[in-house]
Amino acid sequence: MNGWEFRDPLFLLSAIAAPLVLWAAWRSTSAVRYSSLQIVDRAPRSWRLRLSKLPALLTAVAVVSLAVALAGPRTPDAETKVSREGIAIMMVVDRSGSMQARDLVKDDMSVDRLAVVKDVFEEFVLGGKAGKGRPDDLVGLIAFAGYADSLCPLTLDHGNLVAMVKDLEIVNRRDEDGTALGDGLALAVERLRRSKAKSKVAILLTDGVNNTGAVDPEQAAELAASQNIKVYCIGAGTDGLAPFPAIEPFTGRQVLRRIYVEIDEETLKKIADKTGGRYFRATDRDALEGIYAEIDRLERTKITETQYLQYTEHYAMFVVAALILTAVAAVTGATVFRSLP
Repeated sequence: MNGWEFRDPLFLLSAIAAPLVLWAAWRSTSAVRYSSLQIVDRAPRSWRLRLSKLPALLTAVAVVSLAVALAGPRTPDAETKVSREGIAIMMVVDRSGSMQARDLVKDDMSVDRLAVVKDVFEEFVLGGKAGKGRPDDLVGLIAFAGYADSLCPLTLDHGNLVAMVKDLEIVNRRDEDGTALGDGLALAVERLRRSKAKSKVAILLTDGVNNTGAVDPEQAAELAASQNIKVYCIGAGTDGLAPFPAIEPFTGRQVLRRIYVEIDEETLKKIADKTGGRYFRATDRDALEGIYAEIDRLERTKITETQYLQYTEHYAMFVVAALILTAVAAVTGATVFRSLP
C-alpha cells in the first residue's frame, strides 16, 4: 500500500464499531441449564463448535472494510510539476506636492503624475502593459511626503491593495509636504525584513530631492543591502521646468504654469547600485509602463512544486470485500453455524 492516501480519513474512525459488532454477535442470547457440566467437558469439541464464532468475526471485518471504503483509499498516478513564481515587493511612492505636475501625459491638464503612477501600478500588479501581473507575489505599499506611512502590508489580496492605491492622494497641507526619501525606504526595509520570502524587492518612485526626514537615503540603502533587499529606483517626470496647474486670479480659469522642479538622480543611482538594483528614468507614461514591464521581467523567482492531479480510486474493492464477508457470515450463520434460540 505504498503511496496510498485517503480522501476523507475521518471515516476511518467508524471502524471502532467493529468491536461493538463483534461483542454483540458473540454475546449469548440463550443457555441450556445442566445439573452438571462434567459430561459436556468430557465431550470432544467438534470443528463446528470451534468455528461457531466465525460469522461474528466475518461481520466485524466487514465493518472495518466498509470504513476503509468510506475513507476513499486512492493512489496518485499523474504527477505534474508546476512552476510558481513568488517574491515580496514593497512599493514606495512619492505623494508630495510636486506630484501635481502634468508632464507624464501630454496635452491633458487633468492628469497629474500621481494619477499616472497609480494607473501603471495597477497594471503592474494585476496585469497590463506594465507587466503580466504578480498573482503569486506579496505586494505592499508605502507612501511618503514629509512623513512616511505604511498604507498596506505585504499581501496577496491585490484587490484591496489596488483599492488603497486608488484612494492615495497628493498631500494638500504645507506642514505635511516634503520628500522624506530616506524615511520611506527605511520603512520599506523594515516591512520586508519581517517577510519570510527568499527574494525581497523595493520599488522606489519619486520626482524630487530628499529634503526632510530622520533617515538619510544612503543610510537607508545600506540598511537595505544588509538585509539583501534589492531596490529599483524610478525618477518620474521632468527635471527642470514642469507644467503645474494654477488658477488665474482675475478669470478663475485653470491654466498650466511652468515651475522649476528637480530630481536627485545621483542619489537614486547610488541607492540602486548599493543594493544591486537599477535606476530608471520615466519622462512620460509609456516610459513608466516600460520600466515596470522591465522590472516585471527581471524579478521572477521560480518555485517548483509537485502536484498530483489524477488518482486511482480503490474503494470498490473494499466495498465488494465487505459485501462478500457479510454474505458469508449470514449464510454460514443460518446454516453450518446455526444456533438454536
